[in-house]
Amino acid sequence: MLLHLSTWQEVEAYLQKSQGIILPIGSTEQHGPTGLIGTDAICAEAIARGVGEATQAIVAPTINVGMALHHTAFPGTISLRPSTMIQLVRDYITCLAKAGFSKFYFINGHGGNIATLKAAFSETYAHLEDLQISNAQNVRCQVANWFMCSSVFKLAKELYGDQEGSHATPSEVAVTQFVYPEAIKQAPLSPEVGKGHRIYSAKDFRQHYPDGRMGSNPALATPEHGQQFYELAVKELSHGYLEFLSAE
Repeated sequence: MLLHLSTWQEVEAYLQKSQGIILPIGSTEQHGPTGLIGTDAICAEAIARGVGEATQAIVAPTINVGMALHHTAFPGTISLRPSTMIQLVRDYITCLAKAGFSKFYFINGHGGNIATLKAAFSETYAHLEDLQISNAQNVRCQVANWFMCSSVFKLAKELYGDQEGSHATPSEVAVTQFVYPEAIKQAPLSPEVGKGHRIYSAKDFRQHYPDGRMGSNPALATPEHGQQFYELAVKELSHGYLEFLSAE
């Protein structure tokens, strides 16, 4: 059930059965010479919809822009500042909590969002209490990173070994190829790829990772691999969502 394709009456009826909602969140940022700029949002949205179907949960519209300031030296990247993202997440949750939702399960596709999301949850709990919203004490938020699922990590290691890397990875590129086979990109990739450097400013990032990849070889990706990653992530996160719903 997709929130944006529902009516308010349908949402009201849903809330009589469940107060859980899945929120896909990603990023709009460079992903190397062959990775789509929307990779993180595409992966999060597809997997979140799969989890929603498997668990009969409502799925919110995807938050497509995240915290990706370190990628802004590459054309096409759009980023929120951490402070902006905290307010955005807080406002999303506040509106939905007022309607009666209390369990917020963020399926995340971007590692750079994790710290800011956790900070946003803390800000939100305090904000809801300040507003004296009736169900404030019942609100719970959790971030679930699809790329950190144990089954996904294991398959990526089996398929790609050390060439999985940590950004513009073949696993995430494979998922986008599965979702959008018509948008598969081909480009020459240098055998030398940056890895192991700390992330600081956008200019520094591009200096150390000149083509946007971080130790990865996305040429290994295939749509068939992407389907495998998708199915593993949906299965594991469906269990995670149901456990989250039943927890105090």
